Amino acid sequence: MVSQAPVHIEGIGSIVPLSEEAEVLVRSDDPEHPANLIPQLCREFYQLGWVTGTGGGISVRSKDIVYLAPSGVQKERILPEHMFVLPFAQSSVPKPGSQRDFLRLPSKKGLSESQCTPLFWNAFTLRSAGACIHTHSQHAVLLTLLLPRDAKSFRISHQEMIKGVRLGGTGKTLAYYNTLEVPIIENTAREEDLTDSMAKAMDEFPDAAAILVRRHGVYVWGSTWESAKTQAECLDYLFEMATKMLQAKIPLVDAE
Repeated sequence: MVSQAPVHIEGIGSIVPLSEEAEVLVRSDDPEHPANLIPQLCREFYQLGWVTGTGGGISVRSKDIVYLAPSGVQKERILPEHMFVLPFAQSSVPKPGSQRDFLRLPSKKGLSESQCTPLFWNAFTLRSAGACIHTHSQHAVLLTLLLPRDAKSFRISHQEMIKGVRLGGTGKTLAYYNTLEVPIIENTAREEDLTDSMAKAMDEFPDAAAILVRRHGVYVWGSTWESAKTQAECLDYLFEMATKMLQAKIPLVDAE
C-alpha cells in the first residue's frame, strides 16, 4: 500500500490515513462520539424494526469527518471498530461506483461501506445535514403502497407530531396546521442507484425533511443526530397514523 501524506484532524492532530494512527478516530470514552453513538442508535432502531435483516443504516458527520456504519451486517451487533471513516471533502462527489477517500477502514474482514453512502452525501451536500438515517420501517413501506400508484408525494396536515419535523430537515419546525409533504421516489435494484432520483426529489421539494422510497423505506436527515432521530421518530408516527387513516377513509389533509 502506498504511504499517504498526513492529514490534520481538528481536535486530534495529524494522522496518516489508513494507518494505525487512524484508529484514534474510533476510540473514545464519550458515549456521543460517532463511533460509539452509531452502534447504540442501530441497536435502538433494530428494536423498532427499522434496521432488521441487515437493512437500513446511519451516517454521522462530525465537522469534516463522516462516520459510516458498514453494509450487510447485523445492525444490532455493530461495534465502534466496525466504522468506516471518511473525510467529508472527497476527491469527487460520491456517486454509484465512484472511488471513495477513506481515513480509516475496519480491520475485520468482509465488511464493506454502506451502499447508502452517496445517498447520505446528498443529505450532507444538499441540506448541510449533520446526520442521515435510512430505515426499512414497515409504516413507511405500507404508506407508499396505500397511496395512489402515481403519487409523487405524501401529504398530511393537522397532526400534533408534525411539530417535530423541520423545513428541509434543518430549518424551523413546522406548525400543527402546516401541511407536511414528503416526496416519493421509485425503488431500484441497487441502493446506490437511488442517488440521482433522491437528489432530484430534494431539489423539487426543498421543504421536505425526508424521502420515501416506494416498497423500500425512508431517508431522514437533520442538522444533528438528535434532530435526525427526532424527525425520524415523528415521521414514522405520522406514516403509521396515515396508513390507519387511509384504511379508515379519513382524509389526510384537513379541509380547514
